[in-house]
Amino acid sequence: MKSTIAIIIPAFNEENRIITTLTAIKEASPLYRIYVVDDGSTDATAQKVAKLEDICLIKSIKNKGKGEALKIGIETAIATSDILVFLDADLQESAKEVKKLIGPILNNEADVTVAKFPPAKKKGGFGLVKKLAQYGVYINTGKRLTTVLSGQRAFKKEVLQDLQFNYSGYGVELGMTIDILNKGYLIKEVAVNMFHNETGRDLQGFYHRGKQFFQILKVFMKKTK
Repeated sequence: MKSTIAIIIPAFNEENRIITTLTAIKEASPLYRIYVVDDGSTDATAQKVAKLEDICLIKSIKNKGKGEALKIGIETAIATSDILVFLDADLQESAKEVKKLIGPILNNEADVTVAKFPPAKKKGGFGLVKKLAQYGVYINTGKRLTTVLSGQRAFKKEVLQDLQFNYSGYGVELGMTIDILNKGYLIKEVAVNMFHNETGRDLQGFYHRGKQFFQILKVFMKKTK
């Protein structure tokens, strides 16, 4: 019996990249059930997705953040799915690499897979956010992972059913990873040739990473009580 696979994509103002991403996923397998959760976009993201066939579009009037968008996607897809996959909307052609995340789940090599991206082409921050997340996982679980902040993940259905999915902001991945490991599930990091929109060492990039750092720090402190 073949497993039913759901791809959940939270999207906010991704009109320039979402169609390429969805096309790549469909090319990887026409059997994937794709759910796009438009998180209150103010551009034409939802309108563009709505024109495509075989895509379930869920629209939020207000921007509620990635965690809430993922939760909506899970609630919509989980009853009819065996494996659920989270992908970002800006992966474009590299979204076809999703097969590499699904394979170990199908082969029962892991309960959860996390995408390990190639090194970034653009110089970003100084690694503080990444190191904080890695340390947060280690101090709370005793496990060492390198790709804690990757949003590209595949799950056995029962893992998500076992989580109280109340994560928010940039702390989604850290909080989720700690809870999954503490419940005894196996996470496997998988090398992929994916890429997404990178932030550089400019004002916007530093603002983004600063916001990310403090939201992850908030989760770190909550989990480490």
